[in-house]
Order: sequence, then C-alpha cells, then structure tokens
Amino acid sequence: MQESRIKWQCRRGMRELDELLLRYVERRLGEAGRDEKAAFEALLALPDPEIAAYLLRNLEPESAAIARVVRQILLLHPT
Repeated sequence: MQESRIKWQCRRGMRELDELLLRYVERRLGEAGRDEKAAFEALLALPDPEIAAYLLRNLEPESAAIARVVRQILLLHPT
C-alpha cells in the first residue's frame, strides 16, 4: 500500500491517535518487514475505540502480530 494512502488512514479524528500512528509511519514503517506492515494495516482496519484502547494501554490485542505493532508504536512515543 502506498505511504500516502496509509497516512490518510492514520487520520482517525482523535489527535492522540493521529500523532501516534503518523509517527510510526514516518519513523518505522519504511524499515518494517512485510509481516509488520500487514499487521499495521490490520490495526488500521479496526474501529477507532479499539485502536485507542490498545494505544492507551487499556486493552491488549488478541492478535500477536497486532500486539507487536502496538509495542513498536508505543516505543516511539516518549512517556
């Protein structure tokens, strides 16, 4: 999938989500392998409340692949 399309899909209407997802695309997606990219696309296909729950650490993804992507996203976010 093209990076411009992925960036568009990262715009979720919730500033915190937008920032986390776009930071991942800009800093990590280019070096990610095929499986990680597929997991990120699967994450983007989820409803916003579910993505927010994962990224705000309120819920752990059942999918191991999505859980790995969530960890990568959170590693890029200073706490």
